[in-house]
Amino acid sequence: MTDTTGKICLWFQSDAEAAARFYAETFPNSSVGRVHRAPADNPSAKQGEPLTVDFTVMGIRCMGLNGGPHFKQSEAFSFVVVTEDQEETDRYWNAIVEGGGEESMCGWCKDKWGVSWQITPRILAEAMNGEPGRAKRIFEAMMTMKKIDIAALEAAAQAAPAEV
Repeated sequence: MTDTTGKICLWFQSDAEAAARFYAETFPNSSVGRVHRAPADNPSAKQGEPLTVDFTVMGIRCMGLNGGPHFKQSEAFSFVVVTEDQEETDRYWNAIVEGGGEESMCGWCKDKWGVSWQITPRILAEAMNGEPGRAKRIFEAMMTMKKIDIAALEAAAQAAPAEV
C-alpha cells in the first residue's frame, strides 16, 4: 500500500538522525521512525549511511533528508511550540539554545541544525484575538524580548492604557 499522507521534509547536511532523536527526546508526542539508508553512493551519503529519517515532532510527521551542504534552513519555516507557563517556555527554549542553537527575537530561536522554532506562550496567541489595547501592550512588550517572559507580558496586559 502506498503512503498518501503528507509530511514535512527538512534538509540537513548530514545528521538528520541526530536531529530527529533530539526532537523526540525534547518535545511531547514526538518519535523517531525508520532510518532509510542510501542504497548506493550519492553526493550526500555513502552506501549504507542514513539518507532519510522518518520522525514526528509534536504530532507533525516529518522526514529528515541528509542532503549535504547545498541548502540551509531559514526562518521561512519554523516549528511553533505553544507553552502553558514559564517553566515550559524555559525548558524548550533552553533545550534548543543550550544545545548549540542561537537566540533571536520575540520568542524565536534556532537549534544547532539551523531549524527555527517559535516558543510561544499561550498568552501571546490569545492576546491577538482579544481586546485591541491589551493586545497592543502585550505585543509591544514581546517586541523587546528574546526568550518570552510571561510575567512581563501579564504585567503589560494589566498596565493602564497610556493617556492620549
